[in-house]
Amino acid sequence: MRAIMRTIISGALVAVVSALFSVSRAQEETGLVPLFNGRDLAGWVNVNCAPDTWSVRDGMIHSTGKPICELRTARMFENFILELEYQHLDAQGNAGVFIWGDALTARGQPFVRAIEVQVLDGRNTENYTSHGDVFAIHGARMTPDRPHPGGWMRSLPTERRARPAGEWNHYRITARNGTIKLAVNGKEVSGGYDITPRKGYIHLESEGGRVLYRSLRVKELPSSGALTPEQVAQADEGFVSIYNGVDFSGWQYPAGHAGHWVSKDWTIAYDGRSTAEDKDLWTEKSYGDLALIVDWRWMDDAVHAVAPLPIRFAGVELPGEGRNAVGRALLPIPSKDQWRRALVTKRGGRLTLVIDGQSVLQEMAVPELERPGRIALRHDGRAVEFANVFLKQF
Repeated sequence: MRAIMRTIISGALVAVVSALFSVSRAQEETGLVPLFNGRDLAGWVNVNCAPDTWSVRDGMIHSTGKPICELRTARMFENFILELEYQHLDAQGNAGVFIWGDALTARGQPFVRAIEVQVLDGRNTENYTSHGDVFAIHGARMTPDRPHPGGWMRSLPTERRARPAGEWNHYRITARNGTIKLAVNGKEVSGGYDITPRKGYIHLESEGGRVLYRSLRVKELPSSGALTPEQVAQADEGFVSIYNGVDFSGWQYPAGHAGHWVSKDWTIAYDGRSTAEDKDLWTEKSYGDLALIVDWRWMDDAVHAVAPLPIRFAGVELPGEGRNAVGRALLPIPSKDQWRRALVTKRGGRLTLVIDGQSVLQEMAVPELERPGRIALRHDGRAVEFANVFLKQF
């Protein structure tokens, strides 16, 4: 009889514990809502991808992996829990989920400043793995939960739990008060703290591998309160990419450009030897008032007394004082491979120019720019590479 009673009591305790666990889990998941509606990419923004890089089929987000680029949420998130499932279609495929990212890519990079949660298959070394690394990229800062063997701002997982290409994996990312924790297939394995920024966009990254995503759900958590400006990512200001990373759609491309102006994934490269009558690369459309972001780097060892600005509107050259101001801003002459960023604002025949964050021209009068015109990436007879061509119209 006593044995029967012990069995009944034991069974009751198991039932109670199981019920409590189920209630706890249900409470934990309360508030998780779809971040992807299963039908289209409503609520998501193409940052710098080709039109067909991301698509929706069978209730899943498909990434071609080309070009290297990002798809982001339309709004920022601060504290939240994010759950998703991913599957690599290619062995050793590469992708990622970016947390607290900027709206636009970093200078000379196809990636945004953010915390990356690695989505990688079949590549494991002492310094990185395919099982849920978490790390800071392109100006973001993070202290990993455990010191990295190379001193990097990268958290390596305590356990290798990810399944290989062709199988689904589950990520649960908890981002709260400047800390991130990642659980892979049900167990926490990596994370970091003291993170900046700690409010921003959620991105899905295309980086060469074909990947499927499904069951993206998010639960927002209470705000930390007032954040400093450096703790908040760069906000969306209305810029859109006018280079798609795979071809010259939207650009004039005469026969003489072939083999000389080349689409190289996220960059446009020019070897300095086009045989076209006009060797610059021009947009097909004309634009009126606008703001334009362009990154560039010279790819040869030529030396110039004044480094030119490799952008032109409607064929108009800057007046002498403008050229001199640009030259002063670009001196000393940038070394080969050094990326620069220009932000040009053209409004009502006045030009404002910022290079690498430094104000160069403030509403300089250039009456010829009052009319709409096409935009050129110019070469100055040199090998040059461009990236991150973003435009906003007024």
